[in-house]
Amino acid sequence: MVVRKNIGHAKSLIILIMMLGFSIATYNLLSMIIVNNKNGGLVAVESFDGRKVMESAKSNSKYHVALTSNDDVYSQWQCRIMYYWYKKVKDMPGSDMGKFTRILHSGNADQLMNEIPTFVVDPLPDGMDRGYVVLNRPWAFVQWLEKADIEEEYIMMAEPDHLFVNPLPNLASRTQPAGFPFFYIEPAENEKIIRKFYPKENGPVTDIDPIGNSPVIIQKSLMEEIAPTWVNISLRMKYDKETDKAFGWVQEMYAYAVASALHGVKHILRKDFMLQPPWDKHVKKKFIIHYTYACDYNLKGESTFGKFGEWRFDKRFYLLAPPPKNLSLPPPGVPETVVRLVKMVNEATANLPEWDHLNRSGGHSKGYNTTNHMLK
Repeated sequence: MVVRKNIGHAKSLIILIMMLGFSIATYNLLSMIIVNNKNGGLVAVESFDGRKVMESAKSNSKYHVALTSNDDVYSQWQCRIMYYWYKKVKDMPGSDMGKFTRILHSGNADQLMNEIPTFVVDPLPDGMDRGYVVLNRPWAFVQWLEKADIEEEYIMMAEPDHLFVNPLPNLASRTQPAGFPFFYIEPAENEKIIRKFYPKENGPVTDIDPIGNSPVIIQKSLMEEIAPTWVNISLRMKYDKETDKAFGWVQEMYAYAVASALHGVKHILRKDFMLQPPWDKHVKKKFIIHYTYACDYNLKGESTFGKFGEWRFDKRFYLLAPPPKNLSLPPPGVPETVVRLVKMVNEATANLPEWDHLNRSGGHSKGYNTTNHMLK
């Protein structure tokens, strides 16, 4: 009887422990679900072709904003305006922005070190970029990732001509980086060339995303894997005559897309990541203005794209000196995006110290080849 009673107590104790364990597991599971729902759970995002697709929720992790630059006047004034707007939106509701770094690939400190958080890295050895300065970008990221102390789990690769027009959340999911689809990055249309760098055994060309490296939000660990491959593919593309001729100023963008695919990485393609005046007419809920195209209009507000307008804004007018303060606003009828762009530039130049002369005297003004860097 005593044995049976003890056995009964033991069984009851085991059942109690199992129930307690089940309750704890259930509680933990429910807690995870609740937290996941607060973070967005499974969310519908608009893919490149307009379909709604379900992605795992964004991480809610902060991302580190990083852009590469050299020390010429043209880059410096864009970096100053870009950093101004980063600070304006960084702590707004909806932003997941962390810290900011300008990765300066001149090899030497410049006059903006005290204004913009900067990490100095070496350029490629003399002559290696063959006049294509953008080749320094992947090499700069490799050095920064190896040497810098980066707190955030995610990195956003940005460029000096990006303006944050709305607070930017972490668009990446826990399994995929987020990128912007460019209409002119067409791997499938250039399969013959792409196969030089992405052999058939790696998979179909459609595995390569129609992106560049910027803007992209990506886990730091993934970026550390991709970056060295990105450097190698960029150099191989530049040194291959057929590829250099075919891809021109976008070959470094293709190199990042190929490098990502070689590592089995697919991006969430977010059309709302960025807008590009004058083609995009409305800001809406998009996050970045990329002012790479010239904006030309007559006084009726009609576009004269392809030839100088009676009113125009083109960043390439300011290769050797920054744009003046208080640029004239576009005439009535010009799209909202162009008006917002000019107003944002004007606000920054009105508030940044020593705007009229700081960038004129600093750096080593080499200028750019406007043919090779037409849209950079």
